[in-house]
Amino acid sequence: MGLIILRTAIIFIALLAVMRLMGKRQIGEMQPFELVITLLIAELACIPMADSSIPLLYGIVSIVTIFLLHQLMLLVDLNFKPFQTIVGGKPSVVINKNGIDISQLKKNHLDLSDLIESMRTAGMFSLDEAAYALYEANGQFSVMPREDSPKEEKVSLPVLIIDDGKFVAHNLSLTGTCEEFFREILQQRGVKSMRSVFVLTLDGTGKIYLQCKGEKYTTFRIRLPEGSSW
Repeated sequence: MGLIILRTAIIFIALLAVMRLMGKRQIGEMQPFELVITLLIAELACIPMADSSIPLLYGIVSIVTIFLLHQLMLLVDLNFKPFQTIVGGKPSVVINKNGIDISQLKKNHLDLSDLIESMRTAGMFSLDEAAYALYEANGQFSVMPREDSPKEEKVSLPVLIIDDGKFVAHNLSLTGTCEEFFREILQQRGVKSMRSVFVLTLDGTGKIYLQCKGEKYTTFRIRLPEGSSW
């Protein structure tokens, strides 16, 4: 038992030293290759701690080797920018002046729910509040608010009504509306097919955010059906 405690303490000290040498970015803003290295180091540390038949030196040498490889990759990353894009990726602009960039969203295996959740986390509840929004290479979400974003006197949470050509039944029930109500609105706006609608949101003031595939977004107001509130 005492041997296991001693081996664990030694591995812990070695890991702590290596993580500190890797710097603050390794802890708080990991790139994909750094995440892989961190997971690999953790796995290598567990083997000699759990199996006393494996020499402790093997575990420490493996950890130090991974650390040296990390430093080498970091050196190349700083001096050869194309390598940074290949290994670490690059930021993806998912909202621009035309609205949501559908191709960038799908390229990163994200859907509307993911984007709306990220917007709420950033303190924005309406898609038209953002001038630009992007996912950084490390997965963090950054957003630039519109300078001319309208200030609503009455605040109400926008609800996703149409998601990539399909109605969200739960939200129709929540808002006290129906599919036919929105089909008429789309027809009035010249939208010929439901499948062409990528996103449609509605808030309690009657403001609609509409974006069809391949087109710029638009916002407008409608009169809500009687009894519709949330």
